[in-house]
Amino acid sequence: MLSEILNEQSRYWIGVVSASHVRRGVQGGFAQLCHGKAAPLRRMRSGDWLIYYSPRTEMKDGEPLQAFTAIGQVLDDRVYEYPMSDSFIPFRRDIRYTDCKETKISSLLEQLSFTRGVKSWGYPFRFGHFEISQQDFRVIANAMLNSFGGNVNEFEIQ
Repeated sequence: MLSEILNEQSRYWIGVVSASHVRRGVQGGFAQLCHGKAAPLRRMRSGDWLIYYSPRTEMKDGEPLQAFTAIGQVLDDRVYEYPMSDSFIPFRRDIRYTDCKETKISSLLEQLSFTRGVKSWGYPFRFGHFEISQQDFRVIANAMLNSFGGNVNEFEIQ
C-alpha cells in the first residue's frame, strides 16, 4: 500500500477507460485518457490521485461492467507521447498503482455526491475525465481497498 503523505494541494480524478485498457496501463505504470489526448493528463499534477471507471470490459464490443477498476497516484508532472503504432501516438503520464479490487458502481451510487439521487448518474462519465471531491475519493478507495486488508487511511489523507 502507498504510505506517502498527501499534501493539501492533492486533487482527485476519475478516468473513464475500458477494463482491458486499464489493465495495460496498470501493467505499464501509466495513464492514458480520452483516446490519447494530452489535455486531461495536463490537468493532473504530481501527487494527485486517479481512479479508473470502466463502463465496459473492452472499448467497443465489450460486456457492460460499470465498475471502478484501478487506483493510483500521479508520480510527476511529465506528460509525454508514446508511439503505439505509426498512426497512433497518444499522450501518457506515469502513475503508481496500488492493489485493489474491481468495485461495481451500483453499490456506491447513493454514497457519491455526483451520483446520489441522480437518475442519469452516468452523465459525468461521458466526458472521459473529471474531478471528484476528497470525500468521494475516500468512499470509492475504501470500497476498492477493503478486500486487500487496507483502507484509504493508509494514504494519510487529511
